[in-house]
Formats: sequence, structure tokens, C-alpha cells
Amino acid sequence: MQKYIKLAKQHIKADYFEIRIQEGLGNRIYYRGSQLESIGETSAVGGSIRVLIKGRWGFASFNNIQDIGRYAKIACKQAEAAVKITGKGHEYITNIPNLKDKTHEGTGVDFSNISIDEKHNLINAYNKILLSHKSITSSSVSYNDRCSKHIFCNSEGAEIETINKFCGLSLSAQARKANDVQNAYHSVGDLRGFEIVKNLEIECEQVCKRAIEQLKAKPIKADTYDVILDPKLAGVFIHEAFGHLSEADFIYENPDFANLMRLGKQFGSDELNVIDDASLTDEAGSYIYDSQGVKAQRTNLITNGILTGRLHSLETATAMNESPTGNGRAINYAHHPIVRMSNTFIDNGNSNLDEMLDSCNQAIYAKGSLGGQTNTEMFTFSAEEAFNITNGKIGKRCRDIVLTGNVFETLKNIELIGNDLTLFGGMGGCGKAGQSPLRVSCGAPHIKIKNVVIGGR
Repeated sequence: MQKYIKLAKQHIKADYFEIRIQEGLGNRIYYRGSQLESIGETSAVGGSIRVLIKGRWGFASFNNIQDIGRYAKIACKQAEAAVKITGKGHEYITNIPNLKDKTHEGTGVDFSNISIDEKHNLINAYNKILLSHKSITSSSVSYNDRCSKHIFCNSEGAEIETINKFCGLSLSAQARKANDVQNAYHSVGDLRGFEIVKNLEIECEQVCKRAIEQLKAKPIKADTYDVILDPKLAGVFIHEAFGHLSEADFIYENPDFANLMRLGKQFGSDELNVIDDASLTDEAGSYIYDSQGVKAQRTNLITNGILTGRLHSLETATAMNESPTGNGRAINYAHHPIVRMSNTFIDNGNSNLDEMLDSCNQAIYAKGSLGGQTNTEMFTFSAEEAFNITNGKIGKRCRDIVLTGNVFETLKNIELIGNDLTLFGGMGGCGKAGQSPLRVSCGAPHIKIKNVVIGGR
């Protein structure tokens, strides 16, 4: 690798450059119903070169590392062509890292030492549990692991080598009664090693039970409700509805939102604290260095209800005259780094679930997430399951729970924040600008929100 990087540098004449090389090896096993759809090993080697010349960027990605010199020339020609067509740019970057380091991310049992037969036997056993329930008409089990080595260097002398090992599994079950179809899911995935996917027999049973019991749930009437969100749904809310607004490229490119996301603005009660922290150990969104060689760190986005931070790459930090936060991330070597979240969560508050329930006369307890969408400050999310709350007691199941609102109003309407913070990774990930799925975690404690619009029937 050192030989090839030296070769690339000989062909680069730029104000700044980055070279990233990635090597990956992993296993994938996928069951749909009783059929084994795929099983095997995947491997890939590739890299990219990004150069900055007179304020214009050039970028080239490749799989043939031996031809790295030619791709270095291509990246330079791209930047030079941009200068000729559009003139010199104003872009430059500061706070460029020049660290030299070798790191290893991830703990636990190394899945690369476990045979694919042993992995298959485990996944097949989970699939049999899902299919053992008569009311389950469709199921899937998906397993992935991947060991990746990343090498980063830049024109300032940085040389960073990182190895990370991600392992994860997802379960889904579908129950049907006539034309009524209900789904339930469970997913795990992070850097803790093979243990994360073992001993999930109870989770398999619970997935089936949730899907079957949802067939008995009654649709909810569309109205405004007080709502308690479990840590998973609250985590998805803070990631999707608020986290993306905290990514500095969004703020920089949208002047109208720059005022809405003004530092020092009151966003919630004194108890509300929102954090993005890539430096946490072994979470799905954890890393030691981002794709620009910047050290991962904890960024306080909301502190005691006040907007105090945002997420930066080197470019956005320079443009906004702020400090980089280590959130310049690329999904792989074939893409350039953009501003992305890592582990984003609402921090613990002072309440517990029993206190939240006691404060409710009529409310909804919403759990899990079936996905959703955001449009600037507006959001729509669907809960996986939900229950009526009457006089502080959790009652009958309800369904068709679609929560809608304005993120800024909703943050101000958070009345109580629990003390049971939980982070969730999993096999999914975050998507942005064509780069998906990027591994992230999100989470929260239980939270109670007043006056949430819920669409039902």
C-alpha cells in the first residue's frame, strides 16, 4: 500500500489531496420463508483520490490499485477542467489533520474465525422458529458480517490505518388473517462481535407474537393525543426529524434554515439534551476517525434546551468558521465524504416510565418504528405497535399509528424525559445523497410529548 500511495503522490500537483484505500471481506446469509436465497462470501478492494486545485475539487475512484497513478492524473484533470470552465473557486479548508495512527474498532468474538457453516446453522435455527407459528405466512432472516481495513493519507502528512468489524442480523415476520396483514421486526448490529447475533431465540418468538397480536388491534381514531414514545421510536424521531437538520451542509446550503438553526436558540425544556457521539465504544455508528482523518468526538447539539452545536466536515467547518466535529463520512471508497451523523440520541432525563404513565389520563404508548419521512421541519413516522393508556394504565392494543408534526414544536412539547437511555444499531442505516445504508445508531430514553397529531382511521 505504501508503494502505491507513493506512486499516486508523484502524479498529484494540488493545493490539497486525500487518498483512501479500502479492503473488505464478509459473509452474507439470507432466508426468505423456507428458501435459502443467498449464502456466500464477498470481498472488495478499491480506493479513491480527491484533490483540491484553486478552489475546485476533482475525484476519482478505482478498483485496480496498481493503476493508481492514472487515477491520480484523472482527479487532477477534473479539478483543472473545473477551474477552466468556472474559474477559480473560493473553497479552501483549514484544520486539516496530520495524524499518524493505526487503530482497531470492535471487540468481542471475531466472526472471521467462525465457519460459514456454523453461521448458517444459527440463522437456519432462527428461521425455523419464525416458520413454526401457523399464523406467520411470511418471514425473513438476514445475516451480514464484514471486516474492513481503511487506509487514509493526505497532503499534510496524515497516515491512518483502521480496521473495523461489523456484524448484524435482522428478523421479520408477517401474520395474515383474510386480507389483514401485520408485520413485526427485530434487528441488531454493531461492532461488538459475533455475540450480538447469538441467543436470539426469545426475540424470534417475540417477533412472531407481535405480528400475530397486531391482528387483534383496533385502528385508532385520527386526533391529537399525548404520547409516550419508547426509546427506539424516540431515537428514530431525533435522528430523522432533528439530526439531519443539524448536518452543517444542510444549514449552509439553505439560508432560510440557517436562521431557524441559529446557535443559542431555545429548542426545548432545560431537561432536553441531544448529542451525536462517534467516540462511543462499539456502537453501530462508532468510529475513531472519520473519512477525512478527523478524530471522532462528542458533539452537544442541544444543551439544556438550547441549540449549541452542529455536525461538520472539514469543508463546512471552514465555510462557517467553526471547528470540525469528525462527521465527514463516506459510505465507502467510491464516494466522497459528506456530513453524516454517527450515534445520535436524546440523553437521560429525570423521569421514569411509571411516572410518565401516572401523568396520563388518556394517551397513547407508541413503540418501535416502521419507518417514516421528513420534509425539512415536518415529519411523519409510523409506530410498529401501540397501546391505549387510560388513567395511568397501559390498556388494549391499537394500530395505524402515524405521528405527524413540526420538529421544532414537537421538541418544545416534550414534557418528560426518562432515565433509561438505550441505543439501537441494526442492519439498516442512514441514507443521504445516494450513500446508503451508512451504519449509525440512534436512541433515547422514554419520552412523553403532549399534543401530537396522530393519523388513523
